[in-house]
Amino acid sequence: MKKSQLYAGILAPVVALAGIGVAVSLNRSWWHLTENAISDLGRLGLRYNWVLNVSLVISALLAIYYAIGLLGEVKNLIEKAGIVIFIVGLGFLALIGIFPEGTSPHYYVSWGFFVFSSLGLLIAGIGIGLSGEKGLAVFTVALFITGWVLATWARNHFAGVAPAEFVGVFGIVAWHYTLIWKRFTKVLRPRG
Repeated sequence: MKKSQLYAGILAPVVALAGIGVAVSLNRSWWHLTENAISDLGRLGLRYNWVLNVSLVISALLAIYYAIGLLGEVKNLIEKAGIVIFIVGLGFLALIGIFPEGTSPHYYVSWGFFVFSSLGLLIAGIGIGLSGEKGLAVFTVALFITGWVLATWARNHFAGVAPAEFVGVFGIVAWHYTLIWKRFTKVLRPRG
């Protein structure tokens, strides 16, 4: 993997989460965590909708660039299939910004992001286990199950979907950074 791809992978969640944070700050007069969706911050007609939408597209492009490099690092076909499915999920993330709340494809691209990203990480995690990294595989499966259980609970207990979405987002981000830490910290260390 090129160092630029690794750095893109490190930056991608930061860009998305910073965009969400700024969008929440700009819309704090009406947006509430337990009553809204994250996508409400990017809906059509909203004055600063571009803050969320542009950050999601940029984040997705950075993450796709990283994940393409990750494909060259994987050890078996199951892991590779998981990364490909994860890339599809990242494509849906970009489409959330391109088709914001208020457009007809938005509902489907939002679901596409969460379903494909989480399934991709689960399948990649199983492949990682088959490659011998049992601890990372167990972490991945536990994170997947916990994430879906917590997201389902949140969806059933709050009027808005943002709590469930944040559970999914933070699960994906936790897996992403854990994978970078376990696989690529040696690449980032300065040679001396």
